[in-house]
Amino acid sequence: MKRIIVPFLTTVTTLLFLGSALYAQGGRPAGVPGPGGPGGMGANHGSAANHGGPNTPGSTDAGKKTPDQLLSQNTKLSDNLGNLLTKMGVKATPQQACQNFKNLGQCVAAIRVASNLGIDFNSLACDMTLKPVGSGACASTPSKAMSLGSSIEALKPGTSGKTEAQKAMKQADQDIKDSAS
Repeated sequence: MKRIIVPFLTTVTTLLFLGSALYAQGGRPAGVPGPGGPGGMGANHGSAANHGGPNTPGSTDAGKKTPDQLLSQNTKLSDNLGNLLTKMGVKATPQQACQNFKNLGQCVAAIRVASNLGIDFNSLACDMTLKPVGSGACASTPSKAMSLGSSIEALKPGTSGKTEAQKAMKQADQDIKDSAS
């Protein structure tokens, strides 16, 4: 009888452990699409913030810290973005500029696009977040949040939104990576 109980208890314990680990990861085994389709990225489409481990400035969860909280901790990145915003005439701190974005990478990429293409950052932010930067106002707000590429094409017709968004996301990745070292 003892020979049957010990393997049985071992099997039950293993199954409970694996089940709790699966539940902690969102209840889906690897490879099964979650909300937003394969990869579970939804409208993020692999933005610059999908890199890094927990609590790194570029990670999507980053300990559930908001972009403005992460910028408050990362003064090197905050200073660099502040310089870009000032050159563009944006009267907001990087923390204010990023407060409505879903993640830090998305905000940094938007700042990069605005700087690269001479697009009004507040208009870009309004398209992407449906909220103005700081105490500003949105000139027009779409019915639903737009992707970075779609917003680029709307604000600067004739520009390849996809190409420019990819370029800005690479720059954002590099900015975040450089600021962590």
